[in-house]
Amino acid sequence: QERLVESGGNLVQAGESLTLSCVASGFTLDHYAVGWFRQVPGKEREGVACVSANNFATYYKDSVKGRFTISRDNAKNSAYLQMSSLKPEDTAVYYCNARTLYGNDYWGQGTQVTVSS
Repeated sequence: QERLVESGGNLVQAGESLTLSCVASGFTLDHYAVGWFRQVPGKEREGVACVSANNFATYYKDSVKGRFTISRDNAKNSAYLQMSSLKPEDTAVYYCNARTLYGNDYWGQGTQVTVSS
């Protein structure tokens, strides 16, 4: 069964750092673009960062540029989101997504990140 499992969410203070992990099982992450999304209650899920399947291209939401870094380790079938200089507005449930151009699309269950001021 294909699964994505996120971990690393926590309660931190503003200015601190946190790294989220996403581990895939049941499929190989090599051929998938990986993205991190976040959602707060009452708002739509938004894309935060993504990395292409070949690791050549990355995208970041403007508000996280320079603070967040997405990476992947295909040998570990994993992806990561390094977050630094965290702000209260970064508080959300963070989701990992893996997708291909052919319609394969998997989501994790989410991990809570809370940044206190």
